[in-house]
Amino acid sequence: MKAAPLTYSKDTISIALVHEALAAAQQHAVDTAAILETAGIPQELLDSNKARVSILQFGQLWIALADAMNDEFFGMDSHALRRGSYQLLSKWVYQADHLQLALQDMLVFLNLVLDDFVGELRIENDYAILIIHDKDQVKPMFSYATYLMLIHSLMCWLTGQRIAILNMQLKCNAPVDDTDYRIRFCDQIEYACTDNKIYFEAQHLALKIKQDEKSWKRFLKQTPYNLLVRYKNPHALSHQIRKQLVKLPPSQWLELSELTQHFNMSEATFQRRLKQEGTSYQQLKNEVRRDTAIELLSKTQQSLQEISDQLNFHDPSAFHRAFKKWTGLNPGAYRQYTENT
Repeated sequence: MKAAPLTYSKDTISIALVHEALAAAQQHAVDTAAILETAGIPQELLDSNKARVSILQFGQLWIALADAMNDEFFGMDSHALRRGSYQLLSKWVYQADHLQLALQDMLVFLNLVLDDFVGELRIENDYAILIIHDKDQVKPMFSYATYLMLIHSLMCWLTGQRIAILNMQLKCNAPVDDTDYRIRFCDQIEYACTDNKIYFEAQHLALKIKQDEKSWKRFLKQTPYNLLVRYKNPHALSHQIRKQLVKLPPSQWLELSELTQHFNMSEATFQRRLKQEGTSYQQLKNEVRRDTAIELLSKTQQSLQEISDQLNFHDPSAFHRAFKKWTGLNPGAYRQYTENT
């Protein structure tokens, strides 16, 4: 039987972020087993620290948590961000004239609703600085990241472009793995700082708002998935390479020397840039294969042989070993778990 055309997953999310999303719900005695089932995330994946879930699964987790808790901030503030709050906020701010006014309105709204987080906008020389004041105690990284995603996604959507985050300084300690955060926000994230500050270019504040009611309705239909991936950091070399990889089947991927020519870099500069971003060309290829395998295992009925062939492995046993190394599970078990949810 001829295999179906290969389609690549846009991204996957670390199981660590699933644990973080569930943490507050567990403190509020929410039935997280039922939440996971609704999201289509097998309980067994939580036991593997290497596991990944699809963007669709993680987005469904966000929706299920928000519905169960009636809180779009998942219990991470002492006052709930009740269901419908983000919809109301986004409708309000698209009527602003320019980004600075819209951003100030976002902070007014969130400052009125939330008790433990207070946002402030400062302008210093060429930089706009979003300062997040937290009440009583330092929050986990997931809390700051969620707060920022709510704001940053609106900023990008309102202006019709990605507003680049230049630097993030956070009071929390670094999580065990912050790769997903660096991909979503920026490479320059500093931890254990005295304040929570997010920097971007002040010139963006003058950008005109480009949205209307029609585009607002489209935006809502794409939420929360646009919060997770649509406005991620596009400037990293690793992101640009990944875009090249997903355009072609693995059998047609360029060798390192060919790819460096495409980017007009020496091999030494190319590898040094990737090292600074905490990755390598081989790691990026592995991640694209991994993410695609996860999508094909969970969304199709293709055999392991067919998936192995499409990912350009020599034989299914090589695919089996690689997938288990990437996720901590063998592909057959992963498929079985996802089918049972």
